[in-house]
Amino acid sequence: MCLAVPGRVLDIEERDGTRMAHVDFGGVVKDVCLEYVPEMEVGDYAIVHVGFALQRLDEVSARRTLELFENLGVLEEEFGDAWGRAAKEAGADRPAGTTPLPGVPSPPPTLHRPDPDTPEEARR
Repeated sequence: MCLAVPGRVLDIEERDGTRMAHVDFGGVVKDVCLEYVPEMEVGDYAIVHVGFALQRLDEVSARRTLELFENLGVLEEEFGDAWGRAAKEAGADRPAGTTPLPGVPSPPPTLHRPDPDTPEEARR
C-alpha cells in the first residue's frame, strides 16, 4: 500500500537545481522533493507521497495522523525493516551490512534450518 504520510522538514537544500529536504516521519528520516510546495520551510509539516511533498499541513493534524498510522501499524508497513522482514520470510539471517531503522522494531530472528529432504551435497 502506498500512503501519503505527514512528515516534519528538518533541513532544506538545493541539489542539482531541485529543492530537497530531509523529512522526519516519526523517527524515520527520508529525502523529499519540495518542488510542488515551494513555500515549505524548516519545521513545517508536509504530506509526502513517493518522495514528493504534496501539501503543507499544520502540526496538530500531522501529529494526530502519525499517531493514528502508528497505532494501525501503517508506519511499520510503509517504513519498516524491509531487510529484516524479507530475511524472516526467507528463513534466513539479516543480510550482512544492513541495520534496522531507528525506532522501528526488527522482526524476531529465525533459525535457518536446512530442508531435510535436500541431499547433503546440495546443502554445501
